[in-house]
Amino acid sequence: MAVIPRARRLPTRDELTVWRDFFETTETLRATLAARLQSDTGLSTGDYTVLLALSEAGGHRLRSSALAEAVGWERSRLSHHLGRMERRGLIRRENCTGDNRGQEAVLSPNGLTAFRAATVPHLTAVRELFVDALTPDQLIAAADIAAALREHLSASQRPSEAS
Repeated sequence: MAVIPRARRLPTRDELTVWRDFFETTETLRATLAARLQSDTGLSTGDYTVLLALSEAGGHRLRSSALAEAVGWERSRLSHHLGRMERRGLIRRENCTGDNRGQEAVLSPNGLTAFRAATVPHLTAVRELFVDALTPDQLIAAADIAAALREHLSASQRPSEAS
């Protein structure tokens, strides 16, 4: 017997209003944080994201495929971005230790210095633009909303089990 998919409902007008408010506000927040980071530190959000991942990695190095997964980027986007960061002296690329088939991105001393110098201004902007705008209860609600969305998106990307 064939399984008939459940009919999908379109969002209501009120649901679309909430969606637009959420989407437009988060995009404005993201753009404002990115502009502040760039003007305060000279780093893009992409630079900061890569530097953060490398600063947290053992030996300040990650295989390119692991770095792409850690930052949520496609490998081609990461490769182009790493090239720009390498030209600016923030990272270097080396053959993988013990496996010459892949490359590792390695945080350079200049990259570590830039990351450390950017952290306080960036976290100050996060506090001013996000944390200070919300009450403690709203912060908890925001965390709950983010967790629910993350779980829903993760579940929707898992292969469905055969019925």
